[in-house]
Parts: sequence; structure tokens; C-alpha cells
Amino acid sequence: MIDRRTFLGTAGLAAAGIATPALAAPRVARRSAAERLIDDIQHRSFRYFWETADPITGLVPDRWPTPSFASIAAVGFALTLYPVGVEHGWISRAAARTRTRATLRFFAGAPQGPAASGTSGHKGLFYHFLDAKTGHRFGRTELSTVDTALLLGGILFAQSWYDGDHPDERRIRDLAEQIYRAVDWTFAVRNAPFLSMGWHPETGFIPSDWNIYNEGMLLYVLGLGSPTHALPEGTWQAWSARFEPSWTTQGGKPHLHFAPLFGHQYSQMWIDFRGIRDPYIAAKGLDYFENSRRATYAQRSYAIANKGGWRGYGADCWGLTACDGPGDFTRTIGGRQRDFFSYSARGPGDRDDGTIAPTAALGSIAFAPEIVVPTISAMHRRYGRGIYGQYGFLDSFNPTLTDPAAPLKHGRIVPGIGWVDGDYLGIDQGPIVGGIENYRTGMIWRTMRRNPHIRRGLLRAGFTGGWLA
Repeated sequence: MIDRRTFLGTAGLAAAGIATPALAAPRVARRSAAERLIDDIQHRSFRYFWETADPITGLVPDRWPTPSFASIAAVGFALTLYPVGVEHGWISRAAARTRTRATLRFFAGAPQGPAASGTSGHKGLFYHFLDAKTGHRFGRTELSTVDTALLLGGILFAQSWYDGDHPDERRIRDLAEQIYRAVDWTFAVRNAPFLSMGWHPETGFIPSDWNIYNEGMLLYVLGLGSPTHALPEGTWQAWSARFEPSWTTQGGKPHLHFAPLFGHQYSQMWIDFRGIRDPYIAAKGLDYFENSRRATYAQRSYAIANKGGWRGYGADCWGLTACDGPGDFTRTIGGRQRDFFSYSARGPGDRDDGTIAPTAALGSIAFAPEIVVPTISAMHRRYGRGIYGQYGFLDSFNPTLTDPAAPLKHGRIVPGIGWVDGDYLGIDQGPIVGGIENYRTGMIWRTMRRNPHIRRGLLRAGFTGGWLA
């Protein structure tokens, strides 16, 4: 296992509050409070997936404890994180293997077709949300290209991590190949060469495409890497040619801006972008990992400036992304009208209603641990009694909203803290566990480097250098 000191220098460790003992001293004896907190957060957040997933189908609820449909993206995170549990001794390899095989068997056999009900997907793609019991399309949810990509991220990770001769591990690899090869990426191209965000059997394609800088990197790598229904050469170049309007100098060093931090985190949980570059980012003199590092610092700078006057914002309390919020209403607080929102994307230049999501910082821990670790420590110390529980940090909280009479859609008002969400969300728990693992060991990145489909997709996208060389 690679020690986290491989990824951080001594100065960075000291800034993050992480001890750097002499080589002769027992490492366990010198673990700092910050390290122990990160341990506990990762373990609790992992348990969300292990304890809430259906052991027969592998379906993971979108949220908990509120009764919920299943999220295919949360399943992708779960498939990636079961081996993390094995590496830490939280579960056995046999248990992870059994759960993973059951999950892949479900998706490989799930009904596909153009019908509006009774199916789980179409053309190899899957619906964003599935009924937790039947595994079929939930309501009128869309056939989601990006959520299918997040699911496939976990499936291909499993394909590479379960590399033993056990019959179940061979079966996992075969099922993963079957599921990935079945996806017809060309079907989802609405306005060539861009992938559509989704499709409804009732109305056809969603009138929005993946055509700006966002969380779509994994999506396009998977589409380009397909051995059966690949996107054409030049697709990535056409996409990245539209990145320039997102280039900004605000918030610190120049970088590609995407307001909520999940856009900088999701793809990079699986793909190690350190040292590999496409022509666009190479021309900027950096790589996408460094870009995400700069975006993380920009969010901290935004919180320090706090032009909105939100309570709690500062150098050690920041983090905006897509998350739950109190509800959709307006309140006058301290003589100032405040608009609040329920579930929504949040970020600098986008919506900001004072709602902070711990996953925003924790999902960026591999990019900038020297500012994330102190932030999480302060957040836990200051608000932990209200926001930290069974599966780690609840999804979000808002110190500005303290009115017990507010018409809340989610959560509750905790005296002395403010509004606190009542749920954990799978797609926000996943980046916490995976981000911490990549920060500490790089295990997810190393495993995905071995996957031939990921490598093929990156090469067809024009990436060179680093571990691809």
C-alpha cells in the first residue's frame, strides 16, 4: 500500500495537520487527531453503501434514511468502494466479491428496450433512477448518459480489481465486459458530435447536450473507448474546443471554472489525470488534476471573501456543490432578503444560499489536502454535534438559517448550528470515500490505469504523457 507521504511533501503534511514521525517511531503511535477523524469519516461513509445496498440486486438507495428509489450512479460508487473496504479490513474479499457479482448479474440481465415501463434501460444505457424493489425505471426518469457513465466507472473498476482465478472473479470480469460492450454510445448523439444528457421514451432526447466543461470527462472517455459502439475520432477535440468560455482568472490561479465542485471530482475519482494532458489543457501549461486543485482553492477564496455575508463561511468552512437544501422559499434575515433552495447545484457564480456540503471539500481532498483536512477538522469541531452521525457527515447544513418557523422541505433547525439536512446522499458519500482513498493510497487510480477501455478512451481523446507513455 502506498503511504500518503508519496503524494504530499512534508510541508504539505504539516499544513494539513498530519504528523510526520521519524522513521524509527511506530506510525500508529503518532497519528494525529486529524488523521483519526479522516479514518472515521471514510469508514462511516463506506458503511452507507455496504449497509443500505440490496444484497440481491446491488441497488443502492439515492438517499437514506428517507425511503428512496435507487440511483445507478450510487451503484457505480458502491462497486468502486467495496474493494476499499477490503483493503482496510472492513469486509472480506469474499463478501465484496459476492456483492459485486450479484450487482453485475443484475445489470447484465436487467430488461432493456424502448418501452416506457417494465425496463431498466435502453441501448445498453440505464435510467437515472430505478425502483428499489423491481429494478425497473422509476417514474418518468430519464435514460441518463452521465449516470450510466458513473455506473460503468464502478463496473470497469471491478473488472480490473478482481483479477484473481476464483470463478466469481472471472465471472465479474466477463459480466463487466458484457455490460460495457452493450452500450450504444452512438444512439445518444443528438447534435453530432456531442452526447445528449438523456432520453425519455415518451418525448425523445433531452434538449441539452454535454457540450461545455463539466463532469463529462469520464463519459466521453468511456464513449471513445468502446470496442463496439465507439464515438468517432475527433469527438473529444470538438468538445474541448468549447472549453475556453469556462477559463477564468477569478478566485486565484487561472483555471477552467465549473461552479459546483462535483464537476471537478466525479471523473477524477476513477481517472488519474496527473501528468497526462490533451492538447487543450497542455496549451494552458497544466493538467486536469491541477485544474481541479485550483478550482478547490477558488472555492475557499470565495468563502473567505464571503460577499454574500453568509454565516459560517471562511478559510476553514467552505464547500459548494450539488446537494440538499432547506427548501424553496424566501426569508428576511438581519434585514436582508435571502432566497433558499431545496436540492440544487450550488457554487460561485451559480446559486449560493449559504448551504455548505461536506462532500464538496472532502471530495477534493486528493487535490488539496493541505486546505481540506483543516477545514473538515474545524467543521467537525464546530458543528459535529448536529451534522455528524451514523454514516459520517449528513449531506449539508446552513448556519445562516436558524428560524424554526421556516417552511422546510428537508431536515431540521438545530439550535446553535442552524439548518441541518436529515439525509445522506449516495452520490455525495461516494466522492468522500473515494477521494480519501486516492489521497491516501492512490489505489483507485492505480487500478483504473490497468483497464484497457479507459486507456483506449484516453488515447483516442488525444491524451499523452505521464502513466500513458
